[in-house]
Amino acid sequence: MATPDTRTQILDAAEHLFAEHGYRGTSVRAITKLAGANLAAVGYHFGSKAELMAAVARRVIEPIDAAQCAGLDKLFARTPEPPVGELVEAFVGPLFDEMPAGDEGGARTSRLIVTILSDPAEEVRSWTGPAEETVRERYLAAFARVLPGLSPEELWFRMRGILAVTAVDRLDVHQQPSPGCASSPVEGEAARGWAITFLTAAMSAPPART
Repeated sequence: MATPDTRTQILDAAEHLFAEHGYRGTSVRAITKLAGANLAAVGYHFGSKAELMAAVARRVIEPIDAAQCAGLDKLFARTPEPPVGELVEAFVGPLFDEMPAGDEGGARTSRLIVTILSDPAEEVRSWTGPAEETVRERYLAAFARVLPGLSPEELWFRMRGILAVTAVDRLDVHQQPSPGCASSPVEGEAARGWAITFLTAAMSAPPART
């Protein structure tokens, strides 16, 4: 197996440390030390610590984005207004696929998504680009068609809730394993089904009273 290049080694180290310690709790020196690279390598390959954070986030999120878009395309090929449950499944399914139980890569992905959702550092919230915005807007539009009573703001709040619930569930699986709990393909599929059922009900709830 070929040895990863320096850029990949830095990405791997940064993903691990950002997920464990957050953006501000991770220094460039710690990243380069774990990567076995010199201190100037982050600047050479990424320009700055903030750009490195963006590259880490995109590397983790892009496969999820692509799968979510493919799922939506498949639904639209059948009907212009898919049921809420099928939209939720198309959105949630890739999150489970990229964060499988019993896999360290899945554990890092779930920790990093929780970091992206909760880290107070502005750099963590400014990583998104056109690809991520396209996925968000496509799903917002799809949900808006089948849930016309919800405002765009409330729809986006509920979609963020989908991300949070799924990431926290996957994180809990990795951090607190227990016998027979989400540790096999059967249990993993069960958790996926529970999430889709729960989140479909949450997305379908009446608008909040103001």
